[in-house]
Amino acid sequence: MSVVTYSLPPLPYAYDALEPSISKQIMELHHQKHHQTYITNLNKALEASAKATSQGRLQDAAAQLSAIRFNGGGHINHSLFWEGLAPASSPDSKLDAAPKLAAAIKNTWGSFDKFKEVFGTALLGIQGSGWGWLVKEAVTGQLRIVTLANQEAVVVGDTPLFGVDMWEHAYYLQYLNGKAAYVENIWKVINWKTAETRYGGSRDDAFKVLKAHM
Repeated sequence: MSVVTYSLPPLPYAYDALEPSISKQIMELHHQKHHQTYITNLNKALEASAKATSQGRLQDAAAQLSAIRFNGGGHINHSLFWEGLAPASSPDSKLDAAPKLAAAIKNTWGSFDKFKEVFGTALLGIQGSGWGWLVKEAVTGQLRIVTLANQEAVVVGDTPLFGVDMWEHAYYLQYLNGKAAYVENIWKVINWKTAETRYGGSRDDAFKVLKAHM
């Protein structure tokens, strides 16, 4: 029985590279502990599901679906999240690195500042834990802001361009209950070059980081 397993993708920058927006301590814990836990539990659930399926125990295979969805979503979301960030000193973190996407944002929301305002309101409106994403719609190619609870992922049709993790583990050690400050500061480290690439590419291209670490 051959089961696909996943491994933790390395960060494309040092743990302290996103300071002061996101501290080294948070990045180490978030990547090495939280993301790794999702991967570990995903691999366990995939193995248990495959074993049960091979033995004709559909009921036991089905029992793993919620764990696969939750932990798989955690792995997907975080893998996309890391690639969607860049040091503030990098040219990749400047909106100029995404001319086509910037034009589409202006066309959709009227201005980049208005987009930031709408996105920020959506992020701060998430109840409990979740994610906010800028996506390109599958059919229309239009931009849309979506919020998803817990570790639900953008896995149906739309292409995720960049996301913001609104789980407490993403900010609490540094910002405590100051979610608004976290949201404001994360704009300084968005990787606009990656967002531009995802905007112009295929949906499969956006998820290629997952295949690279199977």
